[in-house]
Amino acid sequence: MSAVFALRLDNAVEDYLIEPAKDKYKRHCLVYLISRLCPFLTVEVIMESTDKLTDTNAILAYLYETFPLCFIAEGETKPLKIGLFQELAERLADDSKVSKTQLRIALRRYTSSWRYLKGVKAGVQRIDLEGKECGELEQEHVEHAQSTLKESQEKAKAKRVEKAAAARKEVQAAKQAKKSVPKRAKPAAKKPAKEPAPVVNLTPAVLNELKQNQRVSIKLGKSPVSGVIVDIKRNDVQVQLDSGLTIKVNVELIML
Repeated sequence: MSAVFALRLDNAVEDYLIEPAKDKYKRHCLVYLISRLCPFLTVEVIMESTDKLTDTNAILAYLYETFPLCFIAEGETKPLKIGLFQELAERLADDSKVSKTQLRIALRRYTSSWRYLKGVKAGVQRIDLEGKECGELEQEHVEHAQSTLKESQEKAKAKRVEKAAAARKEVQAAKQAKKSVPKRAKPAAKKPAKEPAPVVNLTPAVLNELKQNQRVSIKLGKSPVSGVIVDIKRNDVQVQLDSGLTIKVNVELIML
């Protein structure tokens, strides 16, 4: 006659037995080991559900679905009953999907939203989990909600302004950095090399060989200057230069 041994792997026992990994392979190994050690036992592994919701938005979606008359997903909301959290925690005490801590965070998110705070107005009734009215809002609570809403909106506006200013500053810095990048200097154009002046072999003139209207060169400075003989008097020769100027020079400066 075989007995039935139920092995319940809840969080604490599972951590102790198969720490650190919690995978199916090790669970099967554990079952196999027990069945080998105690062959007369029929081992049944009862797994605890670990599908807890951890994301606040997912928990809110779950509340919208579970209590649609209390938690309103879209449109205008209604203020919640004072002490609703305790009632909510008791109703979901056996629900494996949510924990008290996560419920508290989700409820705080819901009641601090602008949509909820806008709905907290004078003359409005609070509601319970079933959506039933359970008391009119007190003026103190209305004023607190409106003050909280105003403060939250001002903070959001300041944050947007600060973000926009930072974006503008970043764009300005990028433009400034672009301007400060030195442009590549264009290589200077090379000047064409000067062709050397043709070499002219000149020889000193002899007075007897000179005559009027004869082209000659005159040594003036480093380079000779060309001209035409206008007149000859003894050792002085009058020459009209190509520039139109007429000068008188000694025959020693005349070159042919």
